[in-house]
Amino acid sequence: MSMRRSNWHDLPPAARAAVEHHVGPVKEAMTVPAGANSGIAALVHASDGAVFIKGVPVDHPQARTQDREAAINPHLPAACPRLLGRVRAAGWDLIVYEHLDARHATYAPGSLDLPAVADAIEELQAVRCPDGLHVKDAAQRWATYADDADTAPLQGDALLHTDLAPHNVLITDRAHLIDWAWPTRGAAWIDPAVLVLRLMEAGHSAREADIFARRFPSWSTVPRHAVEVFSVANARTWEEIARHDPQHWKKRMAQLAHAWVDYWRVG
Repeated sequence: MSMRRSNWHDLPPAARAAVEHHVGPVKEAMTVPAGANSGIAALVHASDGAVFIKGVPVDHPQARTQDREAAINPHLPAACPRLLGRVRAAGWDLIVYEHLDARHATYAPGSLDLPAVADAIEELQAVRCPDGLHVKDAAQRWATYADDADTAPLQGDALLHTDLAPHNVLITDRAHLIDWAWPTRGAAWIDPAVLVLRLMEAGHSAREADIFARRFPSWSTVPRHAVEVFSVANARTWEEIARHDPQHWKKRMAQLAHAWVDYWRVG
C-alpha cells in the first residue's frame, strides 16, 4: 500500500531542526508526487542550496529501505545523486540527497530518453556488489517463486537496481538511477530482464523490449533457461504483489510479466 504523504511543515519541529543542522535554514519546501513508498519526499531550498529529502517514520516497515539506500549510496555510479546526510529525530528517519534539476524518464517507443537510460544501466552493469553490505542475493530473493527453487542461474556478483521504473530514472543531459530501496547482488542480466517489463508497460511489444535489451552484453550472452527461470519467478512475484494490493498498475504488471514469459518460451 502507498504510504500517507506528509509535507515538510507536517514534520515535528525537532525533525525539521535536525535537517536544518545539515542544510541550513529552510526557505521553501515543495512536496513532490513521486516516491509512493516515502512518508515525505520534498524538494527543499535551504540557505546552503537545494536538496531532496525523503523519509519515513522510524517505526514504519519501510524504514528498512532507508538503511539499504544509505548503505549502498557510496558504492553507486557517479551519476547517481549523492547522499548528503541522514537524521533520525522526533520519530522520523530522513535522508538528504543532492538535488538534480531533472525530470523523470519516458520509456515510450521512440523516446529520446532511451539511449541515455541504456547508458546509465550499462554503467551500472560494470559495478560489482561490494562485500559486507546487507543486501539480498538474487537467488535468495526469488527462490520462493522459482520452480523447485532453481535459482542457481540468478547468482552473480553484480550490483542490481531491480526497480527500473521510469520514475526511478532522472534525466538531465544524461540519465541518473535513483530510489535504491531494493539493491540486490546477482547476475548482471537481471536488470535488463527487469527493464523489459517496464518497456512493455510503456507500450513496447515483448519483441521490441527484447531487442532493446540485447544492447547489454550480459543479456546477449545469457542462457535462455536462466531468463526463463527468472521470468517465471518474477511473474509469480508480481501476481502476489497484485493479489495483496490490487491496484490497476500492479495487476497490469502481473499480466505483462506472464505475457513476457509466453513470448520467451515461444521465441
